[in-house]
Amino acid sequence: MNRPRIPTTALHLLALGSLALVAACGSRAPTPQAAAAGAQPTAATPPAAPASAAPAGNPLLQRSALPFQLPPFDKIKDEHYAAAFDAGMAEQRKEMDAIAHDPSPPTFDNTIVAMERTGQLLTRVSKVFFNLNASNTDDAMQKIEADMAPKLSAHQDSILLDPALFARVDGLYQKRDSLGLDPESAQLLSRYETNFVRAGARLSPADQAELKKLNEQISTLTTRFRQNVLEATKQGAVEVDDVAELDGLSPEEIGAAAEAARTRGLAGKWLITLQNTTIQPALEQMKNRALRQKVFEASSMRARGGEFDNTSVMTEIASLRAKKAALLGYRTMAAYDLADETAGTPAAVHKLLSQLAPKAKQKARQEAAEIQKQIDSDARAAHEKRFVLEPWDWAFYAREVRKQRFDIDDAEVKPYFELERVLKDGLFYAAHELYGLSFVERKDLPVYQPDVRVFEVHDADGSIVGLLLLDYFKRDNKQGGAWMDTFVDQTGLLDQKPVVINNLNIPKPAPGQRTFMTFDEVVGMFHEFGHGLHGLLSSCKYPLLTGTAVPADFVEFPSQFNEMWAREPVVLAHFARRFDTDAPMPKALLDKVLAAVNFGQGYSTLEYLEAALLDQSWHLLGPKKVPAPARAMAFEEAALARDHVVYSPVPPRYHSTYFTHIFAGGYDAAYYAYLWSEVLARDSGEWFHAHGGLSRAAGDVFRAKILSRGRTAEPSALFREFYGRGPDVEPLLEYRGLVPPKHKAGRAGPTAPAAAPADG
Repeated sequence: MNRPRIPTTALHLLALGSLALVAACGSRAPTPQAAAAGAQPTAATPPAAPASAAPAGNPLLQRSALPFQLPPFDKIKDEHYAAAFDAGMAEQRKEMDAIAHDPSPPTFDNTIVAMERTGQLLTRVSKVFFNLNASNTDDAMQKIEADMAPKLSAHQDSILLDPALFARVDGLYQKRDSLGLDPESAQLLSRYETNFVRAGARLSPADQAELKKLNEQISTLTTRFRQNVLEATKQGAVEVDDVAELDGLSPEEIGAAAEAARTRGLAGKWLITLQNTTIQPALEQMKNRALRQKVFEASSMRARGGEFDNTSVMTEIASLRAKKAALLGYRTMAAYDLADETAGTPAAVHKLLSQLAPKAKQKARQEAAEIQKQIDSDARAAHEKRFVLEPWDWAFYAREVRKQRFDIDDAEVKPYFELERVLKDGLFYAAHELYGLSFVERKDLPVYQPDVRVFEVHDADGSIVGLLLLDYFKRDNKQGGAWMDTFVDQTGLLDQKPVVINNLNIPKPAPGQRTFMTFDEVVGMFHEFGHGLHGLLSSCKYPLLTGTAVPADFVEFPSQFNEMWAREPVVLAHFARRFDTDAPMPKALLDKVLAAVNFGQGYSTLEYLEAALLDQSWHLLGPKKVPAPARAMAFEEAALARDHVVYSPVPPRYHSTYFTHIFAGGYDAAYYAYLWSEVLARDSGEWFHAHGGLSRAAGDVFRAKILSRGRTAEPSALFREFYGRGPDVEPLLEYRGLVPPKHKAGRAGPTAPAAAPADG
């Protein structure tokens, strides 16, 4: 899953007038120039850029009149974006200049709160554009993204590197103890100080000038990386001429492949489209080994050579980030990035990952041995030549092993996981039982694609919480993976209720057919809905601190936690009902589903750890250590070998050339966050089982202490306040089946990490 924020590449959008996504900058000792509180414009404070000529009736220039400020999707056109971006930047620059040069002495209200109110037009256009550019892009939007990336980077730098603004912020911060601020306001002031300093506010003018160049270059390159992945993923789809080659796929899956081919003008053919991860869902079902290998190779070789080659793009990004870190006084970009995460240091991340790596690899080897036995057995039965397990074989034969060991098959299970039932009797049911929420579909509001659905969310007392949009189906013009984001953030200061969206990439069935899901897809649905609840149930005053505006290694906590309810027996029994008879899943089958999930935890943990360690390796490089493009993949191979996680049947969840999370999705040096957050999530599962399980009493505590709080306090403090002590890794190890259980029975079984969005 992607970090639940607008995928702004390296722009670090000034969301809602706040500095929520700050540039990757650090601090040095203040220079006289930077410390001066001069009132005259400087090179860091350019004049506002003139707005482009706006098309008549540009709907982005006004606040939406629709409920909850839902964007008027039916009125927004590509030609509206550039003018609205220009106007938004000009407006915010004017607002910031007024604050910077206010002759009145700085106060919390005339400086910090005033800054929180700026940039509402820029926020509006940015949220619409970057959300739709991720889920419903076209050539015009991709050109706008490329054009705007350096402009938005320069705009942010003009604010964060404005000495007059920083002087006001820093002056208030230095006397913070005497201001009499409430805890949330004190946290807001602290975050502003941190954001300005990390953005380079204490650097010399010469270093700031160099920093701005680096920021613009990085923003341009990350945009190119993301667009290359989108195109390479689209072009990597595998065309099939004979339906017999698809033996093993369900009729619905074959129909989806035919529909995918039809939408590309390939009538009479079938198309296996790619998702963002290395291993593709179809590999679990397809009996044709040659086709499995072809799909795997198409996936794993994406953006490696050809028109959309990312090897030079990613190495240049790594080099520029390393130069930025050095400029700011950090040894590596990982050291910089992690300084503002809950983990704090690369050493802390390595400690967590190294705790799991040996256990995961050992478990994966045990699983591989069982799979190889299944391969050998099948070969003998068919009088065929034995072959050695390869990555494209794992999912197919792991399914066979699960079927043999647990007497279970996805074909038997999927009829109980019809999408509509999972949504209403699974996700919505659990949210109602835990938090008192109810969901009413709104078909009268505009959407940007016919598949998108809108739900009005009501609280237990009947009041309206906000809107939830669901965009669940895969499209060629939609980035891979799964993610949550917002079109409008909750904030008491601006009197806004949240408008949240969940994105998945489930293959769309042929017209008239139902959508049946694998259990992994069900878990992914619950995962993204956990992010959605984090945004919907926010109750914060200030935009900078609201909702999911928390560190990467905390933002995945509510989503990883919400996965728990996908396999909690009381919730499963409520939504796992056969689509044609409404009969509940038999208890024996339900028990087998939960037991079968345990098999494969070695694989899923190891593929994730490979990717997380690969991320660390790229961002632990100094400026002179970044490999040349021709050596990029050799560097990847050597890095994985050095960390002792290489195991040929288990490839990394992402190879570097399509690892959008870390090169274009805001997770640079932070992909470990899913695992760090899962420690918190599994601890929270233990807490719930000790406090009533699926109950309003327990849910209200979690809502009050976690979901509603945003970053109104530091994440470690929020977790300790909820849990009563610091995190414990043992429940995670047990949950994934990597160590024997020591706790009492009754806890839900393990789950693989949900698919991450391209940042996902």
